[in-house]
Amino acid sequence: MKTYVPKNVESKWYVVDAEGKTLGRLAAKIAHILRGKHKPDFTPNMATGDFVIVINAEKVRLTGKKLEDKIYTRYSGYQGGLKRIPAGEMLKRHPERVIEHAVKGMLPKNRLGRKLFKRLKVYAGPNHPHQAQKPEVLELEVK
Repeated sequence: MKTYVPKNVESKWYVVDAEGKTLGRLAAKIAHILRGKHKPDFTPNMATGDFVIVINAEKVRLTGKKLEDKIYTRYSGYQGGLKRIPAGEMLKRHPERVIEHAVKGMLPKNRLGRKLFKRLKVYAGPNHPHQAQKPEVLELEVK
């Protein structure tokens, strides 16, 4: 068996509005598009996916008691340097990071995943600086 390698990989730009959409379901759809699984020439070891611009990240929805119970943890590397921030606080301070964190966890954990993650652009408000790329509006069926 020969491995199929696509010759010309055309990447599109899509704009996704996160307003009122559930975080995990939205992140799964975005990761699917970044990975390129929606295309017929999907190849698991290549970046055949598209670029995704997410707007209105501050208006994303978390279900249940996740605003209080979900904790984002990071460690500085020093003793006592463990930082723990609840999802509600993270959504107020840095709403972009909430979506970025969710999508990054759904991508491969290798060089390809890091390359795909660079194709994700997240903005808290409704404006973005990527008009020159002529992005298409993508309506995702997310509850």
